[in-house]
Amino acid sequence: MASLAKTLMIKALTLIIVLIGVLLLLAFIMGATGLSDKMLKSILTVEVQEYKQQLIRQGRDPVAVEKAIEEYMKERAAALGINRSWYERLPQLIYRLLVLDLGTSRTLQSSWGSNKISDIILDRLPNTIILTTTGIIFTALIGIWLGLYIGSNIGSRADRVISVLSAISYALPLWFVGLVLILTLAYGPRILWGVQIFPPGGMVSTPPPEEPLAYFLDVLWHLSLPLIASFIVFFGSWAYGIRNIVFSVSQEDFVNFARAKGLPENLVRRRYILRPSLPPILTSLILSLANSIGVG
Repeated sequence: MASLAKTLMIKALTLIIVLIGVLLLLAFIMGATGLSDKMLKSILTVEVQEYKQQLIRQGRDPVAVEKAIEEYMKERAAALGINRSWYERLPQLIYRLLVLDLGTSRTLQSSWGSNKISDIILDRLPNTIILTTTGIIFTALIGIWLGLYIGSNIGSRADRVISVLSAISYALPLWFVGLVLILTLAYGPRILWGVQIFPPGGMVSTPPPEEPLAYFLDVLWHLSLPLIASFIVFFGSWAYGIRNIVFSVSQEDFVNFARAKGLPENLVRRRYILRPSLPPILTSLILSLANSIGVG
């Protein structure tokens, strides 16, 4: 637990330092180069279009519309503070970051109707945690089991096959595997046979089931494709890593001494190989869960 807490603290501090560095860099770049009219119009695209349509409905002529849009962009730039120098904007950016004022979205909303970025992130956070933790645990359990098996059977056919599959799976991009699974297992059966084997997205059906057990099974159904994709991509690193740990332990003198005493091979594997291998395996699992905060 101490290593997990230390890793979480390091992740949190790293995240804060990186965010402040990015804000400083952005503030400096924007302050040094300034905002052109084209860049400002790109930032305010939706607002400008809505304001332009409003002016057209009022019967304004094109020249007056363009002048009004220029004045509107200047007013919005002053209101947003993006026309200030970088050293004037930086304290405001850091303050807004500390109070979780990340701005608003004009296209996304939280489940309770808020368009604040912080509320949208908070709304997605539970599903993100569920997806990352279940994916890591599911993949790790199967990968650990395969690693223990091939680590105890070095040089066997299973060892060679799983080692090759591990190398192939490690080279596959997660986004590519996810797209292939969605096309073949979600959309494919529905288009060809009218059967929905796996849902292409979402966390729960609409409307969600009312019974607790049905709701739980529905969530598992929606997690199935992400779990399969996570397993295909990451099981290889787990299997090969655990294989090397088990093989290293199996070469220790106390293991050879246990075999020399004539103990059954199953007992040797369980008591003299598996037990000493558990601490690094559990450490890897805990660190993977902690690392999911930074990449999940």
